[in-house]
Amino acid sequence: MINALRGMKDLLENDGEIYNFIIDTCQSVVKNYGYKFCETPKLEETILFKRSVGQSSDIVGKEMYQFTDKSGNDVCLRPEGTAGVLRAFIEAKFDRAGGVRRYFYYGSMFRYERPQRGRLREFHQFGVECFGEASVYEDASVILMLNEILQNLGIKTRLKINSLGDTECMPLYKEKLVKFISSNQENLCQDCLRRLKTNPIRILDCKNENCQNILKTAPLITDNLNQICQDEFNKLQEILRANGVEFEIDPKLVRGLDYYSKSAFEFISDEIGSQSAVAGGGRYDKLCEYLDGKPTPAVGWAMGIERVMEILKQKESQNTRQGIYICALNPNLIDEIYKIAQTLRKRYITEISYEAKSPNKHLNIADKKGFEIFLCLGDDEFSQNQIWYKNLKNQDEKRISIANLESEI
Repeated sequence: MINALRGMKDLLENDGEIYNFIIDTCQSVVKNYGYKFCETPKLEETILFKRSVGQSSDIVGKEMYQFTDKSGNDVCLRPEGTAGVLRAFIEAKFDRAGGVRRYFYYGSMFRYERPQRGRLREFHQFGVECFGEASVYEDASVILMLNEILQNLGIKTRLKINSLGDTECMPLYKEKLVKFISSNQENLCQDCLRRLKTNPIRILDCKNENCQNILKTAPLITDNLNQICQDEFNKLQEILRANGVEFEIDPKLVRGLDYYSKSAFEFISDEIGSQSAVAGGGRYDKLCEYLDGKPTPAVGWAMGIERVMEILKQKESQNTRQGIYICALNPNLIDEIYKIAQTLRKRYITEISYEAKSPNKHLNIADKKGFEIFLCLGDDEFSQNQIWYKNLKNQDEKRISIANLESEI
């Protein structure tokens, strides 16, 4: 038997329904913020990610699905979404057209890493990118947007924010950090010894216990911001508070990619253990230049869909329930429920059972398939022109008139 590759999963049955529920929820929110859909290739030139994600990142160093194609091109499967969207933006010469453009995307990303709960080699992301807007109000808007999505999904999260400074204050901070870490490097893990030479800021993100102990007394970027970055970071906090969004400042939050500057943020959920970041992003004003485009301010975020799916499945969330399951207890009533179903299908997802079974057997099927509404027609109900109704979200049940069925649902 031929199986899916390790770390790659099929989306079938309930998984497919949950995936679509997440995408639909995200789209309904981001469109209200003026974001438009874009689709970019899953296969890109490797140099795109070496320049954007960074040569020193774990993604480029160890995790890319990279190969030479039959024409001799060095290509790879995309490990993240931002670089491809920005490449498309530059290729369309939108960087030279001026103005603000906002895009959202979703789809498969690929990283060759050890598969574990909530983390696969082929995984899915939903993300947004805003190009051309330098205001910190836009940073706040993308955070508020993401917060609204997570609330609509029914996921409880904690928001962490940080400022990574700019090209003026970051180099000075990096010098202080290197000096501090170099005096303790005998206790660093091998990855951090490599990062010390390539990108020392990434050491702040290390999960190794020894490295974490060293970093407890390390200098903080938030103590080394210039006035512009400090003012913007203060303003971001002010906007979030004014909109009722709670947050905590995490001076060691650096994100997993090298291109971020100024605002950085993550939404954390305690419902999936150690792999707790379900979404995050920040500002990356210099990335367009790195990819040979005209200087363009940018900010965005990405959500790990598998991690969100894991939470929803753990919670056995009823938010994903949708559609109607209709059945009969008597074979002679199949024609009646068929007529009812055809009417309902004009407005609702509707599944008919063509078999007459006990109410409990039908109910178990409807529950396992994730339907929201259960309709069952028996002889008693039919004689009174009624049908038995049960809402599988709130467990409300009653007999309702077939003639008024659509208005009752």
